[in-house]
Amino acid sequence: MAQKQINFDYDLAIVGGGIVGATLAGALKDSGLRIVIIEAQPLEVAAARKRAYAISLLSSRILSGIGVWEEILPEIGKFRHIRLSDADYPEVVRFATGDLNTDFLGYVAEHGIILKSLQNLIAQCPNINWLCPAEVMGVIYQESGAEIKVKVGEEVSEVRVKLVVGADGGRSPIREWAGIKTHGWKYWQSCVTFIIKHTAGENETAFERFWPTGPMGILPLPGNRCQIVWTAPHKEAQGLQKLDEKEFLTKLEYHTGGLLGKLEMVGDRFVFPVQLMQSDRYIQSRLALVGDAAHCCHPVGGQGLNLGIRDAASLAQILLQAEKKGEDMGDIRVLKRYESWRRKENLIILGFTDILDRTFSNNWWPVITVRRLGLWLMNNLPPIKIFALKLMTGLKGRTPQLAR
Repeated sequence: MAQKQINFDYDLAIVGGGIVGATLAGALKDSGLRIVIIEAQPLEVAAARKRAYAISLLSSRILSGIGVWEEILPEIGKFRHIRLSDADYPEVVRFATGDLNTDFLGYVAEHGIILKSLQNLIAQCPNINWLCPAEVMGVIYQESGAEIKVKVGEEVSEVRVKLVVGADGGRSPIREWAGIKTHGWKYWQSCVTFIIKHTAGENETAFERFWPTGPMGILPLPGNRCQIVWTAPHKEAQGLQKLDEKEFLTKLEYHTGGLLGKLEMVGDRFVFPVQLMQSDRYIQSRLALVGDAAHCCHPVGGQGLNLGIRDAASLAQILLQAEKKGEDMGDIRVLKRYESWRRKENLIILGFTDILDRTFSNNWWPVITVRRLGLWLMNNLPPIKIFALKLMTGLKGRTPQLAR
């Protein structure tokens, strides 16, 4: 009996129109694939999130390959130096552009700048549509495709696709409905994130200052501003959020070692708990997970969003190759190529950030001795230093074609 022909509305549905989901769509802009992005929030609301991210060298090259980097670059922070330090211990590891022969070691971009550029690009692509704001009510996976029940306003309709991509964050309903389990743990810490202005004469250095209570990342933004991610035990983090501004800035000046001069708050302080999570699998037939839907890591080193951008570029490459070969993009054999590429690489970074946090958020003297020896070795053995720097900047591992 002849198989019934199914009329698909789209080839691909991306559930979640944040930076990772939009990066995937942008990476497929010239593919000819019919793509729909299903996003719960209006586009302007999705882009209004008050957050800034470290953008690695590899991520910048991926965004350049998509065609948005030239628009983003003038609006973001850039750093030529990285300083790693252990509280007040005098041994400081300094990285510079000469270590990699690059113009910069990384970038710092506010959420809205990246996402608006991607939204603008997508708006020019006739093969990509938005369903927004829209709520996914459920997904039915079948042998030849998937049916997504979507609520737009008061109307509920079905969208038929060959492949569903879950880019809907750490609490991903797409992952949960698929029955994909996760492993990991919640840390004893939360992060306080905020932006400050400072009076330091130089604003081209990213700092990672480790304290027994948790790491502090200081990332330069334009206009002598910095995004700070201050990790501390939950109660202490909540206390820092509520602290009187003057007292908070006094504490902050101590923890930044006076390196930034006089400090001034810009905006509010936000707190979020930290967790490590790895999905048991990133795929099943007709489904792939990217970004926080697949994995989450400690924010030390600013790796989280960069892993998601790499997921998106890698999945796009696999799908493009499958399309050229005439393969079914939702077939499990195609999707396994993506999972085998990204799951192992992500696990290395998850382990790296976990070890960093546990080793430095510690007052036990044998661990203190070991970590300070590690800093000394990194400073005095160039191969170790370059390896660590390449790992932090995304230059270790397989490079997606978009970034070449």
